[in-house]
Amino acid sequence: MAVRQRRCGGGALAVCALAVAGVMAVGTGCAGAGPGADGGGGGGTGHRAVAGSGGTDDPAAVVRRAADVLAGVGCAETRTSMETAAGGTRVTIRGEGAYDFRRQLGRIKVVLPKDAAGAGGHRPITELLAPGALYMKNRGAGVPDDKWVRIDTTGLEDGNLVTGGVTDPMAAAELLRGADGVTYRGRTELAGVAVRHYRGVADIGRASRAASPSARGALAAAAKGFSVDAVPFDVYLDDEGLVRKVRHRFSFATEGPAVTVVSTMLLYGFGIPVSVRLPADADIYTGRIQQGRSGPETP
Repeated sequence: MAVRQRRCGGGALAVCALAVAGVMAVGTGCAGAGPGADGGGGGGTGHRAVAGSGGTDDPAAVVRRAADVLAGVGCAETRTSMETAAGGTRVTIRGEGAYDFRRQLGRIKVVLPKDAAGAGGHRPITELLAPGALYMKNRGAGVPDDKWVRIDTTGLEDGNLVTGGVTDPMAAAELLRGADGVTYRGRTELAGVAVRHYRGVADIGRASRAASPSARGALAAAAKGFSVDAVPFDVYLDDEGLVRKVRHRFSFATEGPAVTVVSTMLLYGFGIPVSVRLPADADIYTGRIQQGRSGPETP
């Protein structure tokens, strides 16, 4: 099976960031999904059952619709993990937060492991996700505590699929629009919810062309930045077609040992209120980020 590769430097194991100009603050809320909305792993959302409930519909078509189904339900809570393996070293970065799939805005707290951040550990990094942008607070050395670092994700080689230590939930879903070679692997259960397991390979170029307008720029950047257009994935959909879990496997070509990144996203608590306020221009740090425990030096 083909594996997507990207060339990257020595900072592949760290969370990277760029300090650039900010944008105006905006807010978002998400109404509940109605009867059946839950705050944990189970429950329904009031949406009709997904086609292919017996695995008889075209599995690729079912998976490609996943982003639209999420946009229809609105908001969800999320847990993420990103495991990086290089040689004999494994590092896992974990995140937890909530995301509004209609407005494509989210807030996730990212925790770096001690072996990645240093003996003393590191404060959690707060990340705000928005179309074309990633905001980070507690980014690292040289950034004032009350300031945010902003990254233009359309300028990143990976479109923020791995840069922030968490794959943007909407990008993870939009990537499934490029699904091909999909097979239905049967039914299983996640956190008490019956799900259907699908496995395939996502073509990131195809995904970028089919993506929603606000997600297209970052995925288009990733399509140019990676050298192989295949991302193996496993996705678990409930009876309403909602993504409950998706795992993507990325591979990077580096000057040293090959780097493999496995990004996993869990979704639950559909319909919960989500409020995200992006930083004002005055709250964006535009200075130089020093070489520090949380990543490489950034101009």
